[in-house]
This record gives sequence, structure tokens and C-alpha cells, in this order.
Amino acid sequence: MAATRWYLAGGVAIGCLVAGLTIAQARVLSRAMTAVFDAAPGFDYLTPTAGTGAWPALGATVLALAAIFGGKALLTWANTWLAHRTAAAVKSQLRRDVVAARLAHPLADRSSPAGLVTLTTVGLDALDGFYAKYLPQLLLAVTVPAIVGVAILTADVTSAVIIALTLPLIPVFMMLVGWTTQARTQRRWRTQQRLARHFADLVTGLPTLQVFGRARAQAVGLRKTEDAHRGETMGTLRLSFLSALVLELLATLSVAIVAVTVGFRVVAGDLDLATALFVLVLAPEAYLPVRQVGVHYHDAADGMAAADEAFALIDGNGPPRADAPRPDDGGAVASVQGLGHTYPGSAGPAVAGVSFSVAPGEFVVLTGPSGGGKTTVLNALVGFLAPSAGTVARPERERLAYVGQEPGMIAGTIADNVRLGDPGASSAAVTDALARAGAPGMDAARPVGDDGEGLSAGERRRVATARALLRIDAGTDLLLLDEPTAGLDADAEAALLHSLRGTGVAAVVVSHRPAVLAEADRVVTIGGAP
Repeated sequence: MAATRWYLAGGVAIGCLVAGLTIAQARVLSRAMTAVFDAAPGFDYLTPTAGTGAWPALGATVLALAAIFGGKALLTWANTWLAHRTAAAVKSQLRRDVVAARLAHPLADRSSPAGLVTLTTVGLDALDGFYAKYLPQLLLAVTVPAIVGVAILTADVTSAVIIALTLPLIPVFMMLVGWTTQARTQRRWRTQQRLARHFADLVTGLPTLQVFGRARAQAVGLRKTEDAHRGETMGTLRLSFLSALVLELLATLSVAIVAVTVGFRVVAGDLDLATALFVLVLAPEAYLPVRQVGVHYHDAADGMAAADEAFALIDGNGPPRADAPRPDDGGAVASVQGLGHTYPGSAGPAVAGVSFSVAPGEFVVLTGPSGGGKTTVLNALVGFLAPSAGTVARPERERLAYVGQEPGMIAGTIADNVRLGDPGASSAAVTDALARAGAPGMDAARPVGDDGEGLSAGERRRVATARALLRIDAGTDLLLLDEPTAGLDADAEAALLHSLRGTGVAAVVVSHRPAVLAEADRVVTIGGAP
């Protein structure tokens, strides 16, 4: 992503500036401390003369250190600000891409939507740890040790060789820890997804469970899933603390080796005090960024697991759905030729060898046994899925009206949901559409909750049918309905069929009800004999 590329470039520049300030800090400190030791009364540092006894002027040193610390603080703030801005941009882009992929292929993932909600909310929010902690530290681990190592090499070759030999040990142990952490984090993420789906399914089916007296029994399964999630989370945290201890111990021992060799060489007169102090101040700075990468890896693990799932969803569904071409055979409104489809993971095709066309104004009914593939054919006509075999030709999406088995609803009123078919429709038009849909007495001002809360299954179908009728009034070429008369009595069913035929629009209806079959101009049997 462009935001990440800009952040990487800015992070490298900030890392180089931080390394330069760190070297300047070490140089100022080593010279100041050497001056103090040289001035100490009675101090004899490998020379026959004693200290001068005059305290050195440290005003310039204090000002220099203040400027260095201020510069490092400013760079740290800039790095953090840039990281959060980048994280916000990346999360926003990923969420848009995930939603676009789901809209382009709404039936690709047939699992509970709770997993998708968890991914796009708390899942991608974990990318803050990746961009705010892990990635900045990774950039510092690339730039700071290299620049600091060159500075130590110019001052003391022996210490530079020791650092060059011991520094690679930290990434080796870090990779071993990282592989274990990645596997544990992915397992915890799967457990979190399972908990989210379980809870969402439980809430959705709670009214039914209460009717049959099974609501309290579900607490046992929910408690088990919650305990599994807690166990995985605590295991991940335990691994994080232990891995931090290992990396800290390794870095400490490496710095100790440098310090011991420098100390012996100073005593032996092979190294002057200023150079020794310069190396000792810089040595921990060479190990620190690399060590912190391993520590902050755990902050990024959740975000990377969520990002992997997001990219799998985005890339795994193929290109966005394109509108099917318009049919060119004899003026037909829609045409299906040799249609077949196999869902991912299924042993066999859901439907195969379906062919038919729909003329203008024709009322075509798709019927057949349950599970025969009628809804799959309708989904292919809507454009919800790209069939595995055959071709589908239909009008553009803007020229379609569709009513599914479980129509989608928004929070608002019944009128708000009906007006989704035509946002500019008047109140009189909404009332008329409800009447034609078999709900003449329904209050258009009645509130509706999220996902149709407050409406029965039959009422949701009637509202969705009224929405489709309003869309037809605004101008469409094809009406697609899946069991539109389910849950209606004979009179309401007859009124609805009369309204549908009265539109004059070509219609494809999935149904097995005798009244609908009797009204059809043509019946297409799918999946066996009717």
C-alpha cells in the first residue's frame, strides 16, 4: 500500500537520524566523563602526572546533551505520529477492500457474519500494535545497529568484531520464538473467531431456545468456548514474557563480553579511556533495537493474523463481480444456458445443466425438490455468485428488483425500508406498495430494529416485496423472487400474485406452492420432477 511505502521511507530516515544522535550522545558523554576523571585529584590514568584538581566546564556538555535528547524525543514523536497515521490509513483501506470483496462475492463465505464483524473491528484494530510498535522498531533494528556498528568499528575493531559475532544470535533466537508465537497467535485467533460466531448464533436463536426451554443449557457450551479463549490468551502472554526474558538475557551477556574485554584492555594500556567509554556507551545501543523487535513482535502478532485473514478474503474471491451481459437471443430479458455451480468444499455440484430464457412480461416459476439448486440459480441471476459452468445473461444490476428468503432490513421504520427501492417515493406510494404486497394495514411509521428486529418472517417478506414493487415503479426490467408467498394465507397470496402479474415486468420466481405454479406462464423444474 502507498501509505506503508511512505512510512517505510520516513521510518528509515528517522532511524538514521536517531542513530546519528545516539553516536553524538556517546561521543559527548565519553569526552565529558574522561575530562572528569582527568581532573580528579590524585587520579593517575596511565601517566606519571596526577589530576589537575580543576573541575572541567560542563555547561557546553549539558547543552549538547539537552539538544540531543530533545532531538531524539522529537524524532520519536514523529515516528509515532507517522505510525498511527499509517495504521489508520491501512486499516481504512483494508476494511474497504474486505467489504468490497464481500459485496462482490456475498455468498463466497457461507459462515456466520460474526466472524467478518470481528475481523473488521477488533481484528484489524490490532494492526495498531504492528504499525505503532513492531514496524518502527523493525526499521530502527535495520538502521541503528548498522550505523552504530560502523562508528564502533572506526573507534575499536576488536569490540566491533565481538558485536558482529554476537548480534546475529538475537535474530536467530527471535525467529525460533517468532515461529512458536505465530502458531500460538493463529490458534488464539481461531478460538476468538469461534467464540464470536458461537455468541452471535446464540443471540440470533435465543427466542427459539427460550420457547423450547433450552436457553440456559447453552451457557455450558458458551462457557467452554470462553474458557478455551482465556486459556489461549494467557498462553500467548506467558510465551511473550518468556521470550522477552530470553532475548534480554542474550543481549545482556553480549554487552557484558564487550565490557569485560574493554576493561581488561584499558587496564593493560591497550585502549584509552575516552575510546573505551565511547564503545561502552554505544554497545548496548547496537543490541537494543534488535532485542526490542522480538519484544514488540507479540504486539503485532494479532494484527498480522487478522491481516492475513483479510488478504485471504480479498484475494481468495477473485476479481470483483462484473455485470452479466444482456441477452441477445430474440429479445429475451434474461437467459441461462448450461448453468452449473459447485460451492467450495462441496463434494458435488449444487445445480447442473440448467437452461431457460425469460421473455419480456413473462412469469417464470422455478420449482423442484428442496436442495435442488433453485436458490443457487436465482443467486446467479442476481449476480451474487459466478457459476462454475454455463453462462448467465441479464440486465444491469440497476434494472433488477430482488426479494430473497431472508430480506435485509435496516434500522428505522417500515417506510425507510420500503424506500430503499426508490428513495424519492412519496408516503402515498409507500402505502400503496405495502397494500399491493399483501400488507394493506401495515403501519409505515412502525419502527424496525437492526436486521429487521420487531418484524416476523412473513412481515419481512411483505416489506421486501413492497420495496421491490416500488423499485419496479421506478423502472426495472426483471423481478427475481425467492418464495415470496411463504407464510401468507390464500387471500393474501392471491392478492400478491395479482400485484406481481399486474406490473407487466418479467419475473423469475422460486416457489413450490400450487397457487404460484398455476399463475406461471412457464414452469422450469430444477433438480428433479416437481
